[in-house]
Amino acid sequence: MSETIRHHRACHLCEAICGLTIETRDEQILSIKGDPQDTFSRGHICPKAVALQDIQNDPDRLRHPMRRIGNEWQAIEWDEAFTLVAERLAEIRERHGNNAVAVYQGNPSVHNYGLMTHSNYFLGQLKTRNRFSATSVDQLPHHLTSLMMYGHGLLIPISDIDHTDFMLILGGNPLASNGSIMTVPDVEKRLKALQARGGKLVVVDPRRSETAAIADQHLFVCPGEDAALLFGLLNTLFDEGLTRTGHLPVDGLDELRAAVAPFSAESMSSRCGVPAEQIRQLARDFAAADSAVCYGRMGVSTQAFGTLCQWLVQSINLVTGNLDRAGGALCTEPAVDLVANTSGGHFNRWQSRVSGLPEYGGELPVSALAEEMLTEGDGQIRAMVTVAGNPVLSTPNGRQLEQALDGLEFMVCVDFYINETTRYADLILPPTAPLEHDHYDTTFNVFAVRNVTRFNESVLAKPVGALHDWEIFVGLAKAFASRIGAELKPTMAPDQMIDRALRAGPYGDNSELTLSVDRLRDYPHGLDLGALKPNLARRLKTANQRVQAAPSLFVNDVARFAAAAAVQPDQLVLIGRRHVRSNNSWMHNYHRLVKGKSRHQLLMNPTDLSRLGLLDGQRVRVRSRVGMIEVEVAVSDEMMRGVVSLPHGWGHGRPGVQLDIASRQPGASANDLTDERQLDVLSGNAALNGVPVWVEAA
Repeated sequence: MSETIRHHRACHLCEAICGLTIETRDEQILSIKGDPQDTFSRGHICPKAVALQDIQNDPDRLRHPMRRIGNEWQAIEWDEAFTLVAERLAEIRERHGNNAVAVYQGNPSVHNYGLMTHSNYFLGQLKTRNRFSATSVDQLPHHLTSLMMYGHGLLIPISDIDHTDFMLILGGNPLASNGSIMTVPDVEKRLKALQARGGKLVVVDPRRSETAAIADQHLFVCPGEDAALLFGLLNTLFDEGLTRTGHLPVDGLDELRAAVAPFSAESMSSRCGVPAEQIRQLARDFAAADSAVCYGRMGVSTQAFGTLCQWLVQSINLVTGNLDRAGGALCTEPAVDLVANTSGGHFNRWQSRVSGLPEYGGELPVSALAEEMLTEGDGQIRAMVTVAGNPVLSTPNGRQLEQALDGLEFMVCVDFYINETTRYADLILPPTAPLEHDHYDTTFNVFAVRNVTRFNESVLAKPVGALHDWEIFVGLAKAFASRIGAELKPTMAPDQMIDRALRAGPYGDNSELTLSVDRLRDYPHGLDLGALKPNLARRLKTANQRVQAAPSLFVNDVARFAAAAAVQPDQLVLIGRRHVRSNNSWMHNYHRLVKGKSRHQLLMNPTDLSRLGLLDGQRVRVRSRVGMIEVEVAVSDEMMRGVVSLPHGWGHGRPGVQLDIASRQPGASANDLTDERQLDVLSGNAALNGVPVWVEAA
């Protein structure tokens, strides 16, 4: 009888990176369970981890390069595929210039270290300014705020959830997301431990989310108006003398005070929907706690004042003395230190051709992608490379993007599936499955609530004829360099790169731990490097090594906030929704994750349902400026009046999609309603929350 082998590694399907125990026999997965010896997740897993087996065995997952001939797909060899990509992209660049080729990188890129280490080995050769990613439909305001205040876009203070006495969450639902820009496995136990030690959890959300349901206090807030609440809180802290001097060197506190002075709790109450006395009391409670932290996540970034929201979140932590303080917001010191080893980033060095939207870190806002394809003229996008992304379902106005993709001269996708986006490709290049390659979490250790590290060995053998994602980019890079006559620098495997970074890092050759990849192999359950500690003062990357409390970019945007029009009475507005069994658009093809009752209905408050003459469970039409969908409506007292909620990532009923399970319960795409013209104009981030919609019987 064959031997049963036990493996230990982290799940990489979301940001929590929970430790797993995986048993295999003869390259078959027997079981996937939480690892109780994992130093970070302590045995916790969510349903997504078990779906790693479904990904491995999914008959719809591509195993070979596929070329589209008309409406049919044919397998081709790797070398032929690389040559085809190099020839077509080089030829299009020669006719139309470098910017005629665009790149889109999806969220899974940061979950696969081979993409992090090697994608630019090829993509950098394209020398295009038309680069896009999921960052600008998610977290761009976080990075821009840290760049302007602390000098580096990845120097993001993390909530010290295990030691705080008061946690204020806005626009986040960690019980569904497992934490986000806050790597926090087993988050429910951590939040309940906060409450058990006498602390308080307050959640601000237009929906009584899973996290709000366990909170000590939940406040409804009008979608898109979190900035009004935050202005009211910060104004109260100054007005009532509730600020606390911290140890950090800071510039601009007087300018910050002046910027928020016009926005009292009383004046902000009507905009955000929270009574003025509740705003003031929340500010008092926050300031009175021995330690407190304000955490704002995707819900406050994906709105018209997303960057102002993130600035105000950081400012509340700063002026109460909770920035860079135990129990407040602290920066990690990871074993692979991206802050120390990368440039801080840059902003607005160039703009998009059509709408003039600003770049950040070499990427343009993805809301501009479709118009850059559809608008004729010099610099028009005519070819596309997508990497682990499905922008038709994950970016605003997906129907417009479909039209744009259909008109491209050439498109190549690095992806597992023929999905809503890749069906337009001429060529799809599928990498090995997650358990067939090793992995190191370069990104999520930067955002973790403890300093942790682990090296994840592959669980299953690499299939004959398959290529890892990094090997695909090496193949593309060599073919393209040969085609254009460029010299290509040598490279090395990702584990060798990580080994060098570990040795050069704070726990490497010059420390007692002497970390390396080989050393981490001695810690299959992960290695805990300790609690987060104050370190921001010595890690600041600003020009004068001082916190910039009032960057002029942000202060100047306050006038736009002050002049914004209020939402019209009786106008329904749309927000998104997370679920623990889902992750964006790509996890709906696994039976374990979609079984049971459907979870893609439009949620509506019972008063709104009655006012519109609708019935629970009825099919309805939902319209916005850009499109219309049909979906089932579900009554929910979780919802604030005037607000409806639809999860993103659904909409699998499009022709040509080859996702059998997902196509049987397709749902509707929220991004057929979101508007590419609704933006945080400061950063260019998409405003996916607070979209005006109209609902009627279908």
